[in-house]
Amino acid sequence: MIDLSQDALEIAGVRYRSRLLVGTGKYKDMAETGRAIEASGAEIVTLAIRRTNIGQNPNEPNLLDVIPPDRYTILPNTAGCFTAEEAVRTCRLARELLDGHKLVKLEVLADEKTLFPNVVETLKAAEILVKDGFDVMVYTSDDPIIARELSAMGCVAIMPLAGLIGSGMGICNPWNLRIILEEATVPVLVDAGVGTASDATIAMELGCAGVLMNSAIAHADQPVLMAQAMHHAVLAGRGAYLAGRMPRKLYATASSPLDGTIR
Repeated sequence: MIDLSQDALEIAGVRYRSRLLVGTGKYKDMAETGRAIEASGAEIVTLAIRRTNIGQNPNEPNLLDVIPPDRYTILPNTAGCFTAEEAVRTCRLARELLDGHKLVKLEVLADEKTLFPNVVETLKAAEILVKDGFDVMVYTSDDPIIARELSAMGCVAIMPLAGLIGSGMGICNPWNLRIILEEATVPVLVDAGVGTASDATIAMELGCAGVLMNSAIAHADQPVLMAQAMHHAVLAGRGAYLAGRMPRKLYATASSPLDGTIR
């Protein structure tokens, strides 16, 4: 029997017990951020370098005070970047601020209304960053061909959207996601669109290696409680995927067979 506590997620040669990755934005204050992240059980925590102080502004509160790097793997991201040039510059800044840290989340957005990924600029940035020695986890569309190219390029994880960032719409196109998963040579993690625990469970049941979320927790009425729910949802979905669901049938099959019963 598989022990889920030993079922590690491996990214860039590092093994993590938790398959839930969380963000740090949109909470009411840093104290709530810290409590929610702790309740989630996440080990990888992403933050927007262009919007968050992690030491570049010494007179402002430092987010690393509530998510210390000796306890969490910090995943700097390029949220707010709309060109490959901006994204590459932001990743290099993160590497300087975090003492040579190589693991980054690349996202290059197409516009401010949809926050849909600009795949052309994403491909450009990914190629530069991989050659520059970064371990790139990349936010992208749910296009299987683009996912294949990013994987072949050397990205360490592919992160297709389930729905638009912050939409809470859940997995809008499971069919494309299944194709991406079938062809995957690196971990595939759903990023964006999760709204509630069942969305996270479905992503894991499909075979995703993990789920990254922020708004679904931060915008909940009780973020800490929702963080706990997401922790359990990811575990439940992973367990169901590994267990293998029963086949779907059009008609009933009795749980207690009628053969041999007394008439």
